[in-house]
Formats: sequence, structure tokens, C-alpha cells
Amino acid sequence: MRLRTFVLSFAIVAALAAPSSGQQAAPAPVRTPDVIFVPTPQEVVDAMLKLAKVSASDVVYDLGSGDGRTPITAARTYGARGVGIDIDPQRIKEAMENLKTAGVADKVRFLNQDLFTSNISEATVVTLYLLPSLNLKLLPKLNAELKPGTRVVSHAFDMGDIEPQQTENVDGRTIYLWTVPLK
Repeated sequence: MRLRTFVLSFAIVAALAAPSSGQQAAPAPVRTPDVIFVPTPQEVVDAMLKLAKVSASDVVYDLGSGDGRTPITAARTYGARGVGIDIDPQRIKEAMENLKTAGVADKVRFLNQDLFTSNISEATVVTLYLLPSLNLKLLPKLNAELKPGTRVVSHAFDMGDIEPQQTENVDGRTIYLWTVPLK
């Protein structure tokens, strides 16, 4: 009888500790970031979105979105939908705080995910501020998941031998524009 009571008690405690269908379990830890967070200056964000000719019909994915300023600006300035993907939960927390005050929460979402494994196929514009080696590592994913004509804009870093369609200098910072397929 005591064993049955113990098993029943254990089952009740386990059921109470498990998340209910209305709750979400905490996300599994994501791996260590590949780069340190350095925010893109707002004037560069503005120039990147302008260079990509972002409009209200676009879905802007910012890979390594940091504090969220790029997807938030795309939504606020152009009416685009935005998705920020960052591996660092602290950056996602900051982005969510910034989103609360931006007034575009209906157009922007942030995902605490690894940008190399996230589905980005919905994007019509992709923004990057990653190292050249990471841009090159992303290349097969960009070509495989993005529709032809999707614009890719990078702050400061190129994609090796892949010639951009356009470059622009903003306060001494280079931004690059390519169109998928990237070859």
C-alpha cells in the first residue's frame, strides 16, 4: 500500500511540475554565438533598407538580429513585416523590449534560434552583419531556401568572390547588395 501511495504521490508531483498545454517549456539552450554583438548604427540600418528597396509587401529577415533595430525599422518606416533571428537569449530579450516601445508588434517577431538552422524561406529581404566567413557559410542556405529575386544586404562584410550588384558607403561603412541566386 505504501508503494502505491508513493507512486501516486510521485505521479501527482510530476504532473504538477510539467508544463500544462497552455504553458510553454523553456527553450533548450542555443549554442554559443559565432560573433560578439556590435549594433549596426541606425544610419546604416536606414541605408541598408533603402538600398534593398524595402516596401510594405516585403518580409525582412535579419540574421543575427541583436537588439532588433533592423526588423523594427523595416516595419516602422516601410510597413514591412520583420523577423529577427538571434542565438543569444539576452539579445532577444532586448529586442522584445525595443519592440514593445516601437508600436509595430503586429508586424515583427523575434526568434531565439540558430540562423544556420532556421527556416528563412519566407524572406524577400535578408539583412546581415556577420563576418565574411559566416556569410560564405550561409551562402548554400541562402541559395537553397530563398526565392530568386530575394535581396540580401550586408553591413561591412562581403561574400568573397561573389560580386555585389551594388555597394554604398555610409559614414565610412560599406554596405553590399546581392540578389538571389548568389553566384
